[in-house]
Amino acid sequence: MLKVLLVCGSGASSGFMAANIRKAATSKKVEVSITARGESEIENYIDEIDALMVGPHLAYILDEIEEYTGGKDVKVILMKPEYYSTLNGEMALEHLLSEMS
Repeated sequence: MLKVLLVCGSGASSGFMAANIRKAATSKKVEVSITARGESEIENYIDEIDALMVGPHLAYILDEIEEYTGGKDVKVILMKPEYYSTLNGEMALEHLLSEMS
């Protein structure tokens, strides 16, 4: 089971994206646990996840995220605007899986 945390600013749009990724994962029979939270909650989940997917508009916090993940085996993935803007769960899942392989 792949454990993923999605973050956007407040957690609202990432909630929709998480739901769409879950649907895509179910249809492809991929076992993935997706949690959506606001960026301020990253520290609370960093020890429980395999991957952190960050909204494209939060690229500026990637250096900060490195501080949270320092030494932990967490893959940090900057989501692409192409699928984030349309909340395309299938494209997001493909991106996630390609980064994790």
